[in-house]
Amino acid sequence: MKVGIIGSGEVAQALGDGFLAHGHEAMLGTRNASKLAGWQRQNPKGRVGTFAETAAFGEIVVLAVKGLVAAEALRGAGIDNLAGKVVIDAVNPIADEPPDHGVLKFFTGPNKSLMESLQQQFPAAHFVKAFNSVGCQLFVNPKFDAGKPTMFICGNDDSAKATVKKILDQFGWETADMGTAEAARAIEPLCMLWCIPGFTRNQWSHAFKLLRK
Repeated sequence: MKVGIIGSGEVAQALGDGFLAHGHEAMLGTRNASKLAGWQRQNPKGRVGTFAETAAFGEIVVLAVKGLVAAEALRGAGIDNLAGKVVIDAVNPIADEPPDHGVLKFFTGPNKSLMESLQQQFPAAHFVKAFNSVGCQLFVNPKFDAGKPTMFICGNDDSAKATVKKILDQFGWETADMGTAEAARAIEPLCMLWCIPGFTRNQWSHAFKLLRK
């Protein structure tokens, strides 16, 4: 598939690496192409463009920017370029404040998620939450003695979620579909939980696993 990744930070670059490694085409979208010069040297098959070019290029789109600028980035990508497409939402609503005893602060409340807000603002796109609850070094082919870790996803469109599940299968994950966009209220805070051992004990090599009986 052609995958357009809106963002130029570590999350975007790690996902770009992963899609290229698994045979997809990937373009990273940025406001400043110089930020991705190193990534493009390491990935000569990868492409770099503006937000709008990247969204138009992608058969699916990945949102991988700071939560505070997520809506602005999508507006820059263009509503028409997103219409009808799967948008993998890897964003968390992290506030511009330091963690409190290792616990990140969010700018959303417990009864509203960032993804719900984005879905309401861009109703023609099919948002699926994924890749928000683990560090980017573990996005692709994570290896744990206990087996495949679990990626929690949600979204309103079943076909979009099926597409994301196929990607997660390729990337070496077990998928747990938690339902509609409202479930992002629970999935987004998993980022807080995942980060606590990192901030408090410098432990960053873990992932979640859903056990079923």
